Amino acid sequence: MVTRPWLLLTYKVPPEPAARRIAFWRRLKGMGAVYLQNGVCLLPKTDDHIRRLKMLENEASEIGGEAVILETVALDRAQEEKVIARFKADRDEAYREFIDKCADFEGEIAKERAANHFTYAELEENDVDLKKLQGWLEKIRKLDFYDAALSAEAEERLHACEALLDAYAKQVFDAHDENR
Repeated sequence: MVTRPWLLLTYKVPPEPAARRIAFWRRLKGMGAVYLQNGVCLLPKTDDHIRRLKMLENEASEIGGEAVILETVALDRAQEEKVIARFKADRDEAYREFIDKCADFEGEIAKERAANHFTYAELEENDVDLKKLQGWLEKIRKLDFYDAALSAEAEERLHACEALLDAYAKQVFDAHDENR
């Protein structure tokens, strides 16, 4: 039995100014919407999504467009799984990008260690980068409505980055005799 209701948004907005159309699209993608085709997207039905889609509906009208919001369910389990697969694929793409950035972070720490560059400035810079990674993963998690496959790997990579920075911090403190 199909049990997951979705919100279906269909919309048309004027092509110009392009900035408004792009901003509209970004807000939908930022909510985690999956596009079925141009101007047609789905989101899981939640009170927050209803509220935010209604705001976008009003915005579409204000800029000379139109929008319709419908509640829908899949025809059968196979159709439901197709939609869920699209949500998971979108999140896995985001997790993949995140994992790549974790590799960059790890490379940066390795470079600093290889150069024996144990300064507070570098530690602070890397700490800022780690905080960005933490915030980014949190944003992805909020949009991962159906537990995408790469979520666990992304979580593990973040923990590895945190441990790596802790070890680097110890080396920085040791280089400045703060742990003695």
